[in-house]
Amino acid sequence: MSNNKKTLTTGAGIPVGDNQHSLTAGNRGPGLIQDYHLLEKLAHFNRERIPERVVHAKGAGAFGYFEVTNDEISKYTKAKFLSEKGKRTNMFARFSTVAGEQGYPDTVRDPRGFALKFYTEDGNYDLVGNNTPVFFIRDAIKFPDFIHSQKRLGNGLKDPNMVWDFWSLSPESLHQITYLHGDRGIPATYRHMNGYSSHTFKWVNEEGEAFWVVYHFISDQGVQGLDPELADKLAGENPDYHREDLYNSIENEDFPSWTLYVQIIPYEDYKTYKWDMFDITKTISKKDYPRIEVGKMVLNQNPGNHFADVEQSALSPANLVPGIEASPDKMLQGRIFSYADAHRYRLGANHQQIPVNRPANEINNYQRDGFMRVDGNSGNAPVYEPNSVDGPVEDPSTKIKPFEVSGEADSVAYDSTDHYTQPGDLYRLMSEDEKARLVKNFADHMRPVERDEIKLRQIEHFYKADPDWGERVAADLGLSVPESVKK
Repeated sequence: MSNNKKTLTTGAGIPVGDNQHSLTAGNRGPGLIQDYHLLEKLAHFNRERIPERVVHAKGAGAFGYFEVTNDEISKYTKAKFLSEKGKRTNMFARFSTVAGEQGYPDTVRDPRGFALKFYTEDGNYDLVGNNTPVFFIRDAIKFPDFIHSQKRLGNGLKDPNMVWDFWSLSPESLHQITYLHGDRGIPATYRHMNGYSSHTFKWVNEEGEAFWVVYHFISDQGVQGLDPELADKLAGENPDYHREDLYNSIENEDFPSWTLYVQIIPYEDYKTYKWDMFDITKTISKKDYPRIEVGKMVLNQNPGNHFADVEQSALSPANLVPGIEASPDKMLQGRIFSYADAHRYRLGANHQQIPVNRPANEINNYQRDGFMRVDGNSGNAPVYEPNSVDGPVEDPSTKIKPFEVSGEADSVAYDSTDHYTQPGDLYRLMSEDEKARLVKNFADHMRPVERDEIKLRQIEHFYKADPDWGERVAADLGLSVPESVKK
């Protein structure tokens, strides 16, 4: 190895050939289960905390319903809970901060988890998104490293050096951190933020036609941010400010609601669209694919017990009902494994029997035993399949719509290395006042970083997105954009 650096290995001491790109079938994927380094990395990451969640540890939740308001949605998906106008489905929602621990203040600058569980007649459908339409990274193999950079060093302390070192070495994060440091970076309440699927998903209708879809839950209360100085004040005075607000609003029958819109994208468009539709660091323009109203989500019931319902809730993007399928998004492919694995570790193999996670329909399978089995363990029913004693069998009509893949199996990067156009467009959309606040938020966050090389590396990303942006952050930090960057 050059520079006398040690070779990265797996837990078994096997050298790692690529720690930046997961192993996929062709350039787009999907991921391959033979990528042991990815699976070991995610599985080990899920087991790093006992017993709180590794991420999204601090949160609040509520029950409610989703009602379809558009009769036309069944043209695009055979999902039964979306089949007709007026249909209601019971649901559970959990909102959360991402990086902090259980006792962390609600009002820190951090993305918010926006996780929804729909108790449909075909089983639980979980949509596990955020309050931002993009994310920091686009390959699941980088997720443990990203979260480590937001947590604590071995001395138990937060460290802005590692935060900005990681971001500045991962330019794909620029779009997300621009949202994070803007006016929406600290929501006024959980009620005053939007929610997004972030990932592109696949919808399939009764005729077998497939469409790509992106979800937008738009707050009916409006979107409001929290002034950073007030947020700091509330962090000390009431660290449960957002949790308390959600609880009180429902207790006072001021039920929060969100209107769901989707962008419907013709199936073949993924091959020619100007951005990779399966890159979670990018958005798909609403001008190209206008939003279509689907329905309304209303939260009208507080948890009976916070631990029983909110802490024991287990939501996973692997829970997809017929008519809704995964895309080859590399982050989504990793999350499909990682979330369910985290729940099995944190809550046990039978976590779906916990009331908040229990599906509304009858469960028939051959899963048996395990810690905390409380449903009778299927009595003396058959424990294997196939069998000739009338045990449950598969339903071929619920198989996924085939997706063509091609290419050599390899650890490959996304085709696009343009990490600057969309963040730059977002910056240029801002008013002068918004730009000033954004620059101040970035500079204030970066000021404690001890190494100027990290600051300058990040400033280069700002400058490439928009020269004015880079110059202003640099000036606020008492630095200058390097001449080599300007060329």
